[in-house]
Amino acid sequence: MTFSQKFILTTCRPLLNMLFSWKTQGRENIPATGPLIVVSNHVHVLDPIFLQFSCPRWIIFLAKEELFRSRVLGFWIRWARCLPVRRAGHISEKQKMLDMVRGVLEEGGVLGMFPEGRRSRDGKLSKGKPGPAVIALKAGVSLLPVGIIGTDKVRGISWLWKRHRVVINIGKPFKLAPMDGRLSKSRMQSLTTQLMEQIAALLPPEYRGDYAKPEG
Repeated sequence: MTFSQKFILTTCRPLLNMLFSWKTQGRENIPATGPLIVVSNHVHVLDPIFLQFSCPRWIIFLAKEELFRSRVLGFWIRWARCLPVRRAGHISEKQKMLDMVRGVLEEGGVLGMFPEGRRSRDGKLSKGKPGPAVIALKAGVSLLPVGIIGTDKVRGISWLWKRHRVVINIGKPFKLAPMDGRLSKSRMQSLTTQLMEQIAALLPPEYRGDYAKPEG
């Protein structure tokens, strides 16, 4: 973590504490060193901020390429070392993104990914995409599941004085079982389900959406 990153986290934390009643659970589950992929549900633009302030290590997030075009926001996400993702990019562009991801992990860094691919409109966990699971499997690195609870209530401008309650629930790191041969579509789906169920387990039943298990 650079000096400027430490400075921002230190100086902005009081503001976050003033605006929200929030807490982190399971902080002790975060490995102190080594490559790691943080995977979480995603319901609000504030989710990456809460994740970063909950982690003692700097998280490098993947962000859609359009955000980099903004003069103000683009400056901040570049400063944060976010990696651009073009959803409909060519194979060469996707390979370039994968190379950047691999570089972060080879340096022992922490990568932040939202497997749903976009924010959930109703706050419930939606179907995950295979990217994070495939990257973790091929790189042989651990995944750290996180459940974010409460940011779906942050709407309009009322949050400025309501101090919504937000909980960042951090689970234990895990690795996907290695496999030999070609990574089939069904295998990718199975790995993604395994990953998403780890996130769902950190959320209240009403937030689990597509990964809610039937009662009984």
